[in-house]
Amino acid sequence: MKKTQLTNLLEQTGLFEPEQIEELLGAIAESSADFTETVVEKADVREDEFLEKLGAAMDLPYRRLKELEVSEELLARVPPKAVFQYNIMPVDEEAGVLQIATANPFQPGLIDAMRLATGGRIKLVLSPAADIEAAAKRLYGVGAETLDRLMQDDDRIDLDAEVDLSKQDLSELDQEASVVKFVNQIIWEAHQNRSTDIHIEPMETDLRIRYRIDGVLHPTPLPPHLKRFQSAIISRIKVMANMDIAEKRLPQDGRISLRIQGEEIDVRVSTMPTVYGESVSLRLLLRGSGMLGMEKLGLNPEDEKILKRMIVRPHGILLCTGPTGSGKSTSLYAWLHTINSVDKRIMSAEDPIEYEMAGVNQVQMKPDIGLSFAHVLRTFLRQDPDVIMVGEIRDRETAEISIRAALTGHLVFSTLHTNDSAGSINRLLDMGIEPFLVASSVEGIVAQRLIRRLCPACRKAIEIDETKREFLRGEGFPVEALKTQAIYEPVGCDECRGNGFKGRTGIYEILAVDDHIRPLIIARASASEIKREALKHGLHTLRDDGWKKVLAGVTTVEEVLRVTEEDEEETLS
Repeated sequence: MKKTQLTNLLEQTGLFEPEQIEELLGAIAESSADFTETVVEKADVREDEFLEKLGAAMDLPYRRLKELEVSEELLARVPPKAVFQYNIMPVDEEAGVLQIATANPFQPGLIDAMRLATGGRIKLVLSPAADIEAAAKRLYGVGAETLDRLMQDDDRIDLDAEVDLSKQDLSELDQEASVVKFVNQIIWEAHQNRSTDIHIEPMETDLRIRYRIDGVLHPTPLPPHLKRFQSAIISRIKVMANMDIAEKRLPQDGRISLRIQGEEIDVRVSTMPTVYGESVSLRLLLRGSGMLGMEKLGLNPEDEKILKRMIVRPHGILLCTGPTGSGKSTSLYAWLHTINSVDKRIMSAEDPIEYEMAGVNQVQMKPDIGLSFAHVLRTFLRQDPDVIMVGEIRDRETAEISIRAALTGHLVFSTLHTNDSAGSINRLLDMGIEPFLVASSVEGIVAQRLIRRLCPACRKAIEIDETKREFLRGEGFPVEALKTQAIYEPVGCDECRGNGFKGRTGIYEILAVDDHIRPLIIARASASEIKREALKHGLHTLRDDGWKKVLAGVTTVEEVLRVTEEDEEETLS
């Protein structure tokens, strides 16, 4: 487009001063980025506002695509390759004219390419690039253009010949190879969505891929016919994880190291044979993301003070409890990070080492060669440590050595899989540890859960009416103290990708083993008796902490109930 025409269009938007237009024209001429991207970046204007004004100047419709629904016939008319290459989206058809959404109406050859691909007339519609990208992934599926290429190459690619694909050296693999690219896209998409896990699950007529985001599984929109490429996709992941691709009868474990946008990511891979093929789970660990300070764990000020006093004690055991995926390892790393200094010798036994931590001597367990927690702990005691971290107390031997370490002047951090703080004491007794040893060695127990944070950009305040009050009262929340305070509920926006939640935080229950609790341990009191006594002396339960976060607008009542319901019911029984 000629300079004068561009000048007129920019003037008609009414968003720019004359001298600003001159600068923009120069930037557009020099930039390799597209027209809209350059204007938005250089002029610091909102993309949606600019496109709406530009559409009015060019007599083109402007449309948001959040709730866009398109028929299968219309989607089939535009090849996935064109959709993802040009970042466009078919939105409608009127009187034989196909409407194509784009964020850049000046893409060279766009209209001609679309006419050729669809065999009909084209009309452009302006939409934000993020809307188009999200709609394309939702309606075509992640990696649709790659699958389209695979379908075209079907005659040349033997999809069951995964052995041939895997025998190539990884460094020599063509990064544009379709299967390689598809797997990369799946991992990239998971990383962009802040996913912690990817589950690839074979079904009878389909291959399902789900992401775990903020602790909840979300299905991923995928192109049809993906089942045909199941063997090649799973083989590619096995190659990346240095696993035996010929072994499909037994479970396998592997590891992949990746770099995404400069960030180092470890991917733990696990395969499991199922009736319809191998199921693959990938756990994404961002190196360094576990190095949270205590202030970022979500502790309330009172609990943070109590915990900081516990983690600087010269000896004793501090336990962190909760189910799998409740953030126990992250808490242990935060405690170590807080006390890590040059005058302390810190040693940790982990399985696996999730995050590398400078200044800490970390040891990876290898049970197949006899390197177990118990074996490593015995060696630690001859290494003059000040602080010992044990990834998990799984058996009596590990528990006994941990207690011996605590009683001989070492501070020990570890985890247990129990529902609440008081239950950990009974778990140690059930392992065969004498009550007087538990009472004299355990200094504190922290039970925790992870709850999803409400997206601050779209959360909505709701008044607590009488129906809501009755519900909350029935669930044990102290609503009587409330006057007109509102609570919040999720909505969903671009910031949180429509989920209404963004990120997670912890809720905590900290049991200090003091002179009120020790006699009960020695008397082998039940977990409920220990908890009742602790509640008399100021223990705040998981649900209490969750309620505080509800009132602070951090999360929802339903979210607190989701992670604490079972625990509370057991406590009351």
